Amino acid sequence: MKKLYLLLFTFLFSLGCFSQDVSYYIKASDTTSNAVMRLIALDSVVSKTRKTNPDLFIEFSQKYITLAKELDSISAAAKKAMNLQDLLTNYKNDPKRALTIINSVLAEKYKLKDSFYLGGLYLKRGGAHFGLDLKEAIKDYTLAIENFGQNDSIYVADAYLFRGQAYSSMGKFVPAGENFDIAYKIFEALKDYEYMAHAQQGTITMFSMNGFFDKAKAEREKLIAKMEDLGLKEYVATEQYNQALDYKRVNNSKEQYRSLLKAVSNISLESKGSTLHIGVLSSLAAYYSTHEHYEKAAETLKEIETYKEKIENDSYAKLMYSDAKATYLDKTGRHILALNFANKKLETAIKIGYNEEIMDAHLLLSEIYENLNDYKASLANKKLYLTKKDSLFNASSANSLAYYQTLYETEKKEHELISKNTNIQLLEKDNDAFRKFIILCGIAIVLTFVLIQLYRNQLHLKKKKTLQEEFSQELLASQENERRRISKDLHDGLGQQLLVLKNKLITSGNTEAKKMVDATIEEVRTISRDLHPFQLQELGITKAIEHTITQIDENTSLFISYEIENIDNLFTPDQEVNIYRIVQESLSNTLKHANAEASKVSVKKMADQVIISIRDNGQGFEFSEKLKNIKSLGLKTLMERTKFLKGHMKVQSKKQDGTFIEFQFPY
Repeated sequence: MKKLYLLLFTFLFSLGCFSQDVSYYIKASDTTSNAVMRLIALDSVVSKTRKTNPDLFIEFSQKYITLAKELDSISAAAKKAMNLQDLLTNYKNDPKRALTIINSVLAEKYKLKDSFYLGGLYLKRGGAHFGLDLKEAIKDYTLAIENFGQNDSIYVADAYLFRGQAYSSMGKFVPAGENFDIAYKIFEALKDYEYMAHAQQGTITMFSMNGFFDKAKAEREKLIAKMEDLGLKEYVATEQYNQALDYKRVNNSKEQYRSLLKAVSNISLESKGSTLHIGVLSSLAAYYSTHEHYEKAAETLKEIETYKEKIENDSYAKLMYSDAKATYLDKTGRHILALNFANKKLETAIKIGYNEEIMDAHLLLSEIYENLNDYKASLANKKLYLTKKDSLFNASSANSLAYYQTLYETEKKEHELISKNTNIQLLEKDNDAFRKFIILCGIAIVLTFVLIQLYRNQLHLKKKKTLQEEFSQELLASQENERRRISKDLHDGLGQQLLVLKNKLITSGNTEAKKMVDATIEEVRTISRDLHPFQLQELGITKAIEHTITQIDENTSLFISYEIENIDNLFTPDQEVNIYRIVQESLSNTLKHANAEASKVSVKKMADQVIISIRDNGQGFEFSEKLKNIKSLGLKTLMERTKFLKGHMKVQSKKQDGTFIEFQFPY
């Protein structure tokens, strides 16, 4: 009920005060006696100052959290505590204060029903612990992973990433690598490319700390290229700084200096005074001191000291600054002061558990004590340095072995998993064998039936096509036989009777009637020749074609030129008749439909075929339209005759662009 009242008041309050400024809400939070209204006013101040006034944001967030807990609105308090952690840790350099606030909310965690808030509080507490106590940070990240829900996968990936970074900072590379790998896979599934790079960054650091410097460099160069493409300049600076640290480890001071300068150039204005910035400047100052560029070292240290508050509250920043300051003071002869900063470095390194820095601190102390002529203390620290170095070397070797062992075990587990899956699949196959057999038999029967039907249909279609072609050929042959019979009857019957009549008219002297009979005889002869080309038997196919062309050329307005090679005795009589008809019908189509002025006929004898082509300059036509036209029998007849001759017919024609027809007949 209390939450319902809170929502109602929030709605009404926001309607009445939507346009007011921050001072209005501050005043409202101080003067109102209604706790819910005061909470809403505090929330308005927090939301309006988050990006514009960090100090006010921190102050009123704390007031909001206190009041929200009093009103038993723990989820609201948790949300504000999570938002506050980053500013307190990184802006105010006060992670302990952040821990106090988060712990005060976690004291009532049993009232939190949303996994996001409970997991988020542990995640943020891990962030506050990171610069103070890495072991506690790891515990918090583990609690975050355990308490986030199924819908919080992005935050689970963050927890794995940060836990991997903590393990890596402690020198525990095997669990670090495992956590980075899990985080990378989750980010990849979510297509969060920026945080995929974070996970890859952690893996690179792990390679570096294991001594795989070449591999770390190769992977880092790939990552830098990705970050530059994505415009993530700050991550580029981080990787260049890490590369500089690697060059320092392998005593390549020239490349170390270059990488540090690159890192400085890529640090944005917003990141000035950050842990990264102080770390880069501290490394530069130490480099300048070691190489006797004392003025540059002094200038760089002076710049670092402008961020005094950050150095006091950030363990890593304090560690790097103390190292740079101690090195500078020792190199410039102020050994007592240098000793103080070297001890600060050692204390800080021990506090945060950075073994490599603990080792370096003992070496630095050994050198300073030697310069102070305190050889006993120098030797003691040198021994501690060597002991830690041997320990780190052994640990590194063990980690390297563990790393390769992990790869081996992972591969072994994958093989075992594949083997188990194979066994499971075999068992499933055994259990399902009969069912699959029945299904396969059914499918086989259906497929067989379908194939038989398809085969029968194909045979039927093929037979139907063959019958159609045979019918067309028989029809053409029947037509030709009928024409031959009619032509013979006209020539032998009617033609002979007309000749007898002509002779009688000559005897009687009737000239007029004789002329009419002559014309009739000539017409009968023309009809007889058209019905059946007797000149094929008399002259042969070549001369018959020439004769037909000459007749058309002399008796019509169409001008025909021709080039005809001798093709006699290449074909059977029936084939010759069909070739003759093809030429005759093609020219007839030209006369009837083309409206052409000229035509050219070509007959060429090739090695294994005869090519006949007929071209005109007429009006042309659309071949596909003519072929679909039921009334257009001319083209269909030409195609049937071509099939009979087992030849090929090619037509090229466009409207107003003439026609070209080519026939190819094998012999």
